[in-house]
Amino acid sequence: MQQAATPQAITVAAAPDGALTYLVALPPEDLPPVRARDLDAAWQRARAAARREEWGTARYFRFRRADGSSTDLVLSDADAACWAEAVDAMMGMTSPYGLSLCLRLLALVDLMAHTRWAHPFFILRRDGAEIAPPLLAAAAQASLTAGAQFDPDDLRGRLPRGTLLGAT
Repeated sequence: MQQAATPQAITVAAAPDGALTYLVALPPEDLPPVRARDLDAAWQRARAAARREEWGTARYFRFRRADGSSTDLVLSDADAACWAEAVDAMMGMTSPYGLSLCLRLLALVDLMAHTRWAHPFFILRRDGAEIAPPLLAAAAQASLTAGAQFDPDDLRGRLPRGTLLGAT
């Protein structure tokens, strides 16, 4: 593997096939919050990359904990690789902030696909989605779990009650 530029907390290596491996010196739950405007910009950039079919490369993550254990995450799905590639091009993923932005974007997509209580905060359309600012703000700040998903109680607690989008 060829070593890429490496800051303290994240080391990245590229395999001959282009796949990237990230060794992260902290667990997902210790990654920092991000700015909502950065999450919105990442969302827009990722959607544009998907429309252009810029699929990206597989990415493998090993998050290390202080006790020596680790959590592994694989982004080999074409859509996830595309979105990660877009965030990497926009912000870079060799810093805890950039990696946090990517994981929060992917967690937001997963939340929108699988969580009914979040439906009032976005509208899916053929050409994309409209996301309510409170959902973006909550996703930017909410705690991540060991599996790099949102802590549902924390995220939900950051959202206002009531329907924000799609109300009649």
